Amino acid sequence: MYSRSRKPQTAVVVGAGMVGLSTAWHLQEHGIEVTVVDRSGVAAGASWGNAGWLTPGMAMPLADPTLWSYAPKALLDATAPLHIPARLDVRLWMFLARFGLHATSRAWKRTMDALTPIDRIALDAFDELTSNGVDSWTRSGPFIVGFENEQESKPFIHEIQQVERAGQSVPLRPLENPRLKVPQLSAGVSTVLEMDGQRFIEPGPFVEALADAVRARGASIISGADVRGLRHGPGGIAVDSYGHDPLSADVVVLATGAWLPKLAKPLGVRTQIQAGRGYSFSVATEEPAEFPIYFPARRVACTPYQGRLRIAGTMEFRGPDEPLQTGRIEAILAAVRPLFTGLDLEQLEDLWVGPRPVTPDGLPVIGATRSPGVFVAGGHGMWGIVLGPATGKLLAGQIVNGTVPEELKPFDPLR
Repeated sequence: MYSRSRKPQTAVVVGAGMVGLSTAWHLQEHGIEVTVVDRSGVAAGASWGNAGWLTPGMAMPLADPTLWSYAPKALLDATAPLHIPARLDVRLWMFLARFGLHATSRAWKRTMDALTPIDRIALDAFDELTSNGVDSWTRSGPFIVGFENEQESKPFIHEIQQVERAGQSVPLRPLENPRLKVPQLSAGVSTVLEMDGQRFIEPGPFVEALADAVRARGASIISGADVRGLRHGPGGIAVDSYGHDPLSADVVVLATGAWLPKLAKPLGVRTQIQAGRGYSFSVATEEPAEFPIYFPARRVACTPYQGRLRIAGTMEFRGPDEPLQTGRIEAILAAVRPLFTGLDLEQLEDLWVGPRPVTPDGLPVIGATRSPGVFVAGGHGMWGIVLGPATGKLLAGQIVNGTVPEELKPFDPLR
């Protein structure tokens, strides 16, 4: 049974994405025996098809004052980067109402101030993994940020300035003769910036390598186990699931992304988590793509991926298990066609949709629940990849030491 008076010996982590596996790895660092369970498998949710950006300088609140200018389009235009399906869904509309309350300058600054401490340790947390048995890489940019005109670049520059005021360094400068460095950009991209201090990965392969490292340290990773509930008993916390026998441990960590409320709400976690689904695909390029490319006005992020270019975008508020909507792929294609040259936009591979767990206030839920020995780690929105290793490190320390790190205090799951 979990007790703050003694160090836990065993743990079950529910969720085999970046956040869950990072937590498992760091629990092992503390000598805890770990079992990881997932209803599908390693990197089966939002950890596979995302852009793989390790950009703490862009890990900022999703809700901002510009929401009020594009929210009507999100409802009426199915091709808008933010899409809200017109349907009678009480939970969705409750989420949107709370989300909208945070779309103010004051709320944005408050949330950015809360995120900055964990943003600042995010890249070091990746280095700790890759220096200690995780056989994968992180790669520095620069990141190429493109706009169709200079006026379009001003909101992005303003956001980065606000991030720097909160305590980060995000070098940003104009790129002269951009097509010499990035031949994929068309003449329709007239203003181009370079952003340094950020990195990228191939997310699926990185998370697979992290899983291999966790296994190599003695953990079991069990796929096909859909957890349905937790029970406290004399042998610890029992984890009941469809598809597998019950497991017991001293502590349990729930890291199930957009599916987190199913298990966490009965444990006192009242913060609503809505699936904000992202889409991606990869295309061939005439010349190799070397750098990540971002079009803020179109909200499209592109990353070199296994010899191709992965194109990712959109924020779609639907249920996490709803089928892929082909119209969202078409919307991304329509957005990037005028901006690229030398890409085969007809032969798409690696089509993917994944649900990112979005909270109304833009803050994750990381820490202890009302149920002794049960912790949650989720709600990172679009930043679960970049903040996953730091989350795992901080939460593992809290579990072992019983003290909430300063970086996690704003993310109290019981707030």
